[in-house]
Amino acid sequence: MSTCCAHAQSASRLFSFFAKRYRRRLGKRGFERSQEQLLKGLEAVGYRDAELLEIGCGVGHLHQTLLESGARSALGIDLAPQMLIEARDWAAERGLAGRTEYVTGDFIDLKNDIAPADVTLMDKVVCCYPDADALVHTSLEKTRQVYALTYPRDRWFVRLAMALGALLLCLIRSSFRPYVHNPKQIEAWIRERGFRKKFQDTTAMWLTQIYTKS
Repeated sequence: MSTCCAHAQSASRLFSFFAKRYRRRLGKRGFERSQEQLLKGLEAVGYRDAELLEIGCGVGHLHQTLLESGARSALGIDLAPQMLIEARDWAAERGLAGRTEYVTGDFIDLKNDIAPADVTLMDKVVCCYPDADALVHTSLEKTRQVYALTYPRDRWFVRLAMALGALLLCLIRSSFRPYVHNPKQIEAWIRERGFRKKFQDTTAMWLTQIYTKS
């Protein structure tokens, strides 16, 4: 079994375990500040009548909110089956079942079966993937117009937080690990594919960026 495959299986188990409580937290407290920034950036560049692709969609709250605000349809992909059970249930409650589709698995493995979308979303997904190069380049290939992502800032305290998280995961015998990939390299990859940055904001931990195709 490859390292990436083992990592994906571990991530699937971990995030499935937290799926129900994550949905409850979003339902009670709403979006985190970084997610609010992502929505603000998308509002600025536009997503009305757009087809959405959300990689690492979790329980679906982000793209379902965009659908309620004018996007046309959404495909959500996630490693964790329980996350997608919650996403489908929430979509049905919100009257969005007919405009949503969900696929369980690793986006890189599924790439040949995924059609391009107008808007690609990756909220705190780059930090969950060991091969950022493959993830970014493959997701850009599936993006027609808007590329939106939130990922960790490269700061000492962010790296410390990730290291402590990795230690905790080790203690509970999970092989999943978080990553702090180089933001300058990620931005370079995106620009090389003909995208221009239209929005950026930060929290202490997270960097939110929106790009559009030139």
